[in-house]
Amino acid sequence: MGVGGDLQNYIGKAENMTLYEAQKGSSYCIKGVYVEPAVTRRLEALGLNDGTIVNVLNRKKAGALIIRVRGTRLALGKHISSNIEVGVHREENEHES
Repeated sequence: MGVGGDLQNYIGKAENMTLYEAQKGSSYCIKGVYVEPAVTRRLEALGLNDGTIVNVLNRKKAGALIIRVRGTRLALGKHISSNIEVGVHREENEHES
């Protein structure tokens, strides 16, 4: 039946969001960077590639987001962070309860 597949599809979509929607203090995995090509190249040079884990450190009132990526703190504006798709990062070493 299609209900299970629809539910699984919904759950998969619910786990993806933009970096701008991310919560302070959480870790996320980069799924895609969808900004201008020159900006994308610069972000990749700074370490923001697909599969990279980022930690959200702080959120400023004007919309800027402070993140940690590969040991470096970066500030991203709303335009950039709202065009970076992320998924919630789950530790591979988590033990089942």
